[in-house]
Order: sequence, then C-alpha cells, then structure tokens
Amino acid sequence: MKTLYLDLGMGAAGDMLSAALLALLPAPDPFVEKLNAAGIPGVRFVKENSVKCGITGTGLRVLVNGEEEGEHLYDHEHHAHHHSGVSDIAHIVNEHLRVPDRIKKQITEIYERLAAAESRVHGVPVTDVHFHEVGTMDALADITAVCVLIDELSPEKIAASPVHVGAGHVKCAHGVLPVPAPATAEILKGVPVYGGEIKSELCTPTGAVLLKYFVDMFGDMPVMNVERIGYGMGKKDFETANCVRALLGECKEHARDIIELSFNVDDMTAEEIGFAMDVLYEKGAKEVFTVPVGMKKNRPGTLICVLCEAERRNEIVAAVFKHTTTIGIRENPMKRYLLERDVETLETPLGTVRKKTSHGFGIERSKIEYDDLARIAKENGISLREARRIAEKET
Repeated sequence: MKTLYLDLGMGAAGDMLSAALLALLPAPDPFVEKLNAAGIPGVRFVKENSVKCGITGTGLRVLVNGEEEGEHLYDHEHHAHHHSGVSDIAHIVNEHLRVPDRIKKQITEIYERLAAAESRVHGVPVTDVHFHEVGTMDALADITAVCVLIDELSPEKIAASPVHVGAGHVKCAHGVLPVPAPATAEILKGVPVYGGEIKSELCTPTGAVLLKYFVDMFGDMPVMNVERIGYGMGKKDFETANCVRALLGECKEHARDIIELSFNVDDMTAEEIGFAMDVLYEKGAKEVFTVPVGMKKNRPGTLICVLCEAERRNEIVAAVFKHTTTIGIRENPMKRYLLERDVETLETPLGTVRKKTSHGFGIERSKIEYDDLARIAKENGISLREARRIAEKET
C-alpha cells in the first residue's frame, strides 16, 4: 500500500506541508510551474533550498502581488481594508482556479472547516467569518498546493505523528491568544497533540485543517519501505530543525481495523438464520458465524457474530434488524491480522485447479481450492482425497 507518513515533531504550517510534499517529487521536476499555472489571483510560488540545523530541505515561498506575507489568523471584525468570506473564497476557487473539479471541491471543503472552527471559537455565524485579503491568498496558495501535490503523489493512505503545537502566546487580529490558537485547538479536536519548551506557534490553523482533512491516522510510523524523503522547511529558526518531514513508500498492512457486531436470538429457525447469514455476506460482511448459547429462562439460543469494516456498519445493522428477531446489537472494535494471499492457476492430468498460497509473518503455506478438487473428483469418479493427492503431486 502506497503510504505517506508526516513527521510533525515541529508542528505544521501550510507552506511547510506543501514544501515537504513538493520535495517528494523526482528532481528535477517542473511542478512549481504547474502550481503557478493554477490561476490563484496575484500569487506566484518560488521554490528554494533551505538549511535548518545542517539539514538541507525545500522552502516554498508564496508571493502575493510580488510580496511575501505569512499566514494570517482570521478576523470577523470589519476594517477599512478588504476581507473575504467563505462565499468569496468559493467564487475564487470555482471561477479562477485552473485545477480539476475534485481539487476545487477539496479546497472549498477545507475552507468551510476553517470557517466553521472560527465560527465556534468567536461565537459568530459562519457567514460573518472573514479572512484578511493578503492572508487569504497566502493561505489559499498553501491549501491549493497541498491538494494538488497530494493528488499528484496519490498515496493510498496518509499517516502522521502526533502534532507538536508549540507553547506560549501568539498575536493576531483579536489580540494575544494562547498557543495553540483557539481555531487551531478547535480544528485539532480528536487529534493527538502535545506542547513543549518552544515558545512559538508551531501548528497554524491552515496546517491544522490540512492535517485533519487528509490524514487517515495519527500515531507511530508504520512499518514501511521508504522510497523518498522530503523536508519542508519553515521560516523561523529554532535549536531544533524547523521542518515537516514527509516519507513516501510501501506499507504492508497486516493489521486492519474491523468491528464485530454480535447479538443473541432464541426464536429463529435454522433456515431463517441461514438466510440471514447469506444476506449479511451479500451486504459486505467479512465473516458471519454462530455459537450455541444458553439464554434467559433456560432457553437454548444462538449467538450470531458478524465481522465487517466500519464503513459497512449502518448497512449491516439495518440488515440484522430486518432479517433477524433481535432487538439489540453489540459492537466491539478489533484488529484483523491477515496473511498475504496469491492465487495461481495450474494444469494437472485431471484438469485445471487453483492453488492459493498464503504468506507473511515468516510462514508460507499452500492449498488447492476445494471447489476445484470437488469438481475434478466428480468428473473423474474418484474420491476427494485421491483428487487432492494427484493434484498436489503434479503441483
């Protein structure tokens, strides 16, 4: 599985994330010109080398009308200079950006999350949340760059370390606020974060919303074969290298998240239970099995367990209530460990058979497909055991 892992030991800002992703592309690569051709009004990207604590990485500067300005926090107050609301951002994205519609949709959704966080923090309607004009273009450039680069890299899974948010206070349009800034803290609800001795804002609202939008899981780096490494450098200098490190490679997911849905019945016939099991498999269940149990009033009953992916939960639950007599279902999250499986087709004197080979965790074993053995046993008038002996001898 193609996996992107983000090391966020120094937090994340939009420009650091985009620079780290840009550094993953093969060099030399003219991708910056693709970003400049995206059509963000007044914006030009400039790629440059940057060194932090002896590490050479990539910096991605954003020039707005020829000037560079860092990310702004968001301001719902009205000032003399122009501000843009969510609808203005949507207009820019849909009418000016020359990127695929799927990326326009991502950018719009990300800005909606930013506005929703600001709305909750400041107690104003989303329609009253506005973004500083120059800061808007700077943040829009970072968000667009990250969306376009992730689309280009096309990882199947994105993972990240817990987020170092920094400590201390930060100045913004509303005054002096604690780090992480309220909008950042709001966005990062549910994400593992930590502070430290560095008195600075390490994770910005733009960085936070990009992480929350794209990252599938936060935690330790998975076991992976790393193929490329990119360092996206921040503007500030600290004793620790101020960068986001991105690692791209192949990750074999042996453990997969799965849920168990279980329930008891004592008033269904064997045929009814069998029919319900068939329906649950059709709805996407990975496993369905039964266990005889003792129930209330000394009645013999049946425990039915269904293993499925979390995304299938609602459909499976609806099918259980429709096709069984239970009035309650229990759910348990769990891990499912799987061996890798390969299937090859083989020719034997008795006909074609499929051989499945399972491997991983230091073991390997093979088995001829039962259905194929049963078929050639019937076709040749021999026992299943004899069909297996001949097939395994030839393979």
